[in-house]
Amino acid sequence: MTAPRLRTPQWRTPRPRTLRLRLLGVALLLACGAAAAEPAFPTRPVTIIVPFAAGGPTDVLARQLSDAMGQELGQPVLPENVTGAGGTIGAGRVAQARPDGHTLLLGNIGVATSATLYRSLPYDPATAFAPIGLVTPVPMVLIGRADLPATDLAGLVGWIRARGAAVNLAHAGIGSASHLCGTLLRSLLQVSMTPIVFRGTAPAITEILAGRIDLTCDQTTSAMATVQDGKVRAFAVTTPERLAALPAVPTTAEAGLPALQVAIWHGLYAPRGTPRAVVDRLAAALQGALRNPRVVTRLAELGSTPEPQDRAAPEALKAMLDTEIARWRPILQAAGEFAD
Repeated sequence: MTAPRLRTPQWRTPRPRTLRLRLLGVALLLACGAAAAEPAFPTRPVTIIVPFAAGGPTDVLARQLSDAMGQELGQPVLPENVTGAGGTIGAGRVAQARPDGHTLLLGNIGVATSATLYRSLPYDPATAFAPIGLVTPVPMVLIGRADLPATDLAGLVGWIRARGAAVNLAHAGIGSASHLCGTLLRSLLQVSMTPIVFRGTAPAITEILAGRIDLTCDQTTSAMATVQDGKVRAFAVTTPERLAALPAVPTTAEAGLPALQVAIWHGLYAPRGTPRAVVDRLAAALQGALRNPRVVTRLAELGSTPEPQDRAAPEALKAMLDTEIARWRPILQAAGEFAD
């Protein structure tokens, strides 16, 4: 009797199409598992680093923005003032922060000008951040102590030229909005006024109120109430048209100094490497906050308006940052003023 022949099992290699389908299924399962395991952003309070002093214009804007963004995100949004070196210390902290969207920077035009003013920054302003969106353009107003002998801009220009370096001009540090405006004013008048540096414009205004400082150029978000109360003298706003909140204050063009035009824009940034999904979530929260009626009303009271949705977006802020870096570089290099 012949023993039955044992047949060796034949393992069949899956067809290419079948193999691709199996691999796709595994990939989908893994992706679903990862998505289910990853918590939704944000998972804790979000901090907005304000690189200037409390009470200053950027700080005032941050506090309006943070409450409304907190409502959009479902987590508290908390401003934190990290001052010094024209805003670069606070910006540097954000540049080095964990890129998870929980630490943000509210910067103004100084983010762009720092690329030229600081020759040895530990970060590159053009590439260190993930732009979220533009927030609001803020006008500036040239103000002085209430007892100045000049009552209008033409009289002020004559008074400055007669006194020269005896006139002190306050600013919040090299690269700040007040510094840029003051530098442009000195350049236009060809007069070497004495700069007095403060850690923010709020303490500078305090000294103007006390009569110890002559002039400063401040953003309306922080100077508005003081100007409206008549506690300081407002000479001109740096906008093409008068502000509804300050109808009696002429523009620099009306007052005879049309070249004194400074637009202070603000942007919200996350650290470079922040996931795009998180950036988009933050941009949506920013856009929602800028439509908040209380924010719109408050900004109008401060002489400003929120950016529209298409500008409160990552691409718009990136384009503005690149444009402003290129615009200010030759101006600041010609002035020969550097912060380091």
